[in-house]
Amino acid sequence: MAPKEPLNIPTLPFENLLLPDSIQKLDDLAFNLLWTWTAETRALFRRIEWRNSKTKHKNPVEQILGRARHDWKPLVEDLDFQDQYRNLVARLNDYISQTEPSWFRRNFPDWETGPVAYFSMEYGLHDCLQLYSGGLGVLSGDHLKAASDLGIPLVAVGLLYAHGYFYQEIGLEGRQQHIYPNYDFSRLPIRTVKAPQGGPLLVPIEFPGRTVFARVWKVQVGRVPLLLLDTDIRENDPADRPITGQLYVAGREMRLCQEIVLGIGGVRTLRVLGVKPSAWHLNEGHSALLCLERIREFVNEGRSREEAVEEVRAATAFTTHTPVPAGQEQFDRDLMERHLAPFTAGTELDSAELLALGSPVSEQRDSSSFSLTALALRLSAYANGVSALHGEVSRSMFGSIRDETPEATPPIVHITNGIHAPTWIGRDIRRLLNSPGEGDWTELFHNGDPGWDRTVEQIPDADLWTAHQSQKDRLLRVVRQQVSEQMARHGAGPDELRAALQMFSPEIFTIGFARRFATYKRAGLLFSDPDRLHTLVNDEDRPVQILYAGKSHPADVPGQETLRSVYQFSKDPSFSGRIVVLENYTMRLGRFLVGGVDLWLNTPRRPHEASGTSGMKAALNGVIHCSILDGWWDEEYDGKTGWAIGNREPPGPKEEQDRRDAVSLYELLETEIVPLYYDRGPDGLPHEWIARMKASMATLAVRFSADRMVREYTEQAYAPLAGVPLRKRETKRLA
Repeated sequence: MAPKEPLNIPTLPFENLLLPDSIQKLDDLAFNLLWTWTAETRALFRRIEWRNSKTKHKNPVEQILGRARHDWKPLVEDLDFQDQYRNLVARLNDYISQTEPSWFRRNFPDWETGPVAYFSMEYGLHDCLQLYSGGLGVLSGDHLKAASDLGIPLVAVGLLYAHGYFYQEIGLEGRQQHIYPNYDFSRLPIRTVKAPQGGPLLVPIEFPGRTVFARVWKVQVGRVPLLLLDTDIRENDPADRPITGQLYVAGREMRLCQEIVLGIGGVRTLRVLGVKPSAWHLNEGHSALLCLERIREFVNEGRSREEAVEEVRAATAFTTHTPVPAGQEQFDRDLMERHLAPFTAGTELDSAELLALGSPVSEQRDSSSFSLTALALRLSAYANGVSALHGEVSRSMFGSIRDETPEATPPIVHITNGIHAPTWIGRDIRRLLNSPGEGDWTELFHNGDPGWDRTVEQIPDADLWTAHQSQKDRLLRVVRQQVSEQMARHGAGPDELRAALQMFSPEIFTIGFARRFATYKRAGLLFSDPDRLHTLVNDEDRPVQILYAGKSHPADVPGQETLRSVYQFSKDPSFSGRIVVLENYTMRLGRFLVGGVDLWLNTPRRPHEASGTSGMKAALNGVIHCSILDGWWDEEYDGKTGWAIGNREPPGPKEEQDRRDAVSLYELLETEIVPLYYDRGPDGLPHEWIARMKASMATLAVRFSADRMVREYTEQAYAPLAGVPLRKRETKRLA
């Protein structure tokens, strides 16, 4: 299949959708998630009155469902709405068909092979689709969006979770509570994939003693189709329907079942649809079992096991995202052997040989375990970490596996993560960049244009500060509302609730800390010296307020205890009105935070942060970064764009490392950061602070964009694996 034509995955008609002839294509706009990063399309749907909304996170499909034709009359007769609608439909058609040749078409005109198959356990695309838990999923979602913008022929595969990832509430004592909603797929921008013979596509997957079927759904992400497998269907035994119930279910056997459906079921889905990938990208080890399915295919075609392994390896790329042992997916070998038995039945494959491909990562690991990370590393010709430092750590952790067959498995390299700028840029900063005469700022990201820094430097200080303060004010309105709702649930009285709605001033220096509450991320580092922190936040002339947000995995008891501890500190009367822990950290809340705080704080225990992307999103919005020299910040810090906590000394004992880093953080805040923020010129503006904002935006935004990241994956991994040369280089790689 030549990628010069969009990959068309047929779907069944969507019921309960009655649109007048003059706006028939409104469903195309609603069902293509291009609206998640296109402000004009979102503006169009905001003009449609909400009706019968049952979900917290609204989406355009809900807005057009269940309306009688006469309900549309006011908009059908609105000439301005009609003009806006026709313009957006034309833009969508031009975008999908690549009327203007994309970066990929210009640079790979000879690519006539199949698309790239991208597999991930989670995807963060929009809050209405609860397919993500945190950074890995958001990274996957940004990868698809950037691939779409660049025109890269890519098809993605994942799971559709009936209950998604949990909704977080924090109890009165600070204990995390887990709530799993039931999602109504009929009100979401997803469609059922049509089987070649008609009807819903059901993919069979063998399990011990039975066959489990996965229904396939499609989410269209710009030009990229995302296929999602769902076992919660009546064709399955009641005990098998919950396989795709929750993201990152704690039970080990159920987790393995999920990864069998993702890897093995995902390959079979592509085969049924006639999709023949030329390269396969495993985003983390969760999908590594797809390699075994592909080995089985080659063996059934008459290849030897050794030949099959080589064929699979030659077309596979693997990205590892964590240097933390707990992040390396492992299973008991007996459990694996039991589930591989029906998989190998009737083939010449031997379960013991397949199990050997997943033998432990190092001699210290339990020899009875099966590692999906090890399996992926042995069966990928290309493997990478997600920052320069993480690449070094990964070579140290996994070098022995890559050395087993050095001629076929070169050392692990790195491609530093990036963010999808149109998704994460704040409303007011975007308007500033879209000023008349500035051109299309997004093209600077698609093409890696170094002219971005000139665009940023030309913004008047007053305009940038006004835009930032507007985003900050919007954030704090969200904070006040959420805090008052939480307090009401905890039994606060009317006077307390009225006071909550007056908390947090946009004139006060505001620090943001939002990420998963895992112990190595050290959310409590700032509370190492409570008296010193009290003095800092309550300074009469230079006060500070701090916003925390983040979830801890339901099985991570130490992480939940860290969250409880931070919450209890925030409720201490000495910090009243200065520190708050926000509930249910989502993409929506994340966008408000990275666009509205003044300083983004990151305190992982080096070198445990593989990359991190939240600070990149903050930098795009002119929010300055202050972080441990870990992940992406280790390769970027230059003393001009932000601040570094500590140094690159060997870690040493955890207690000493924590003490040293806490002292460094306090000194930075007290002597440099807070004073610089409050240093105002005659016009009331903090010009030196704004200069750092501009330096941060100009230096980091393009360098750490998802467009740059996906271009590098295409040039370094996808094209070589597919055997396609790069015909022409348009721009010098910026990272």
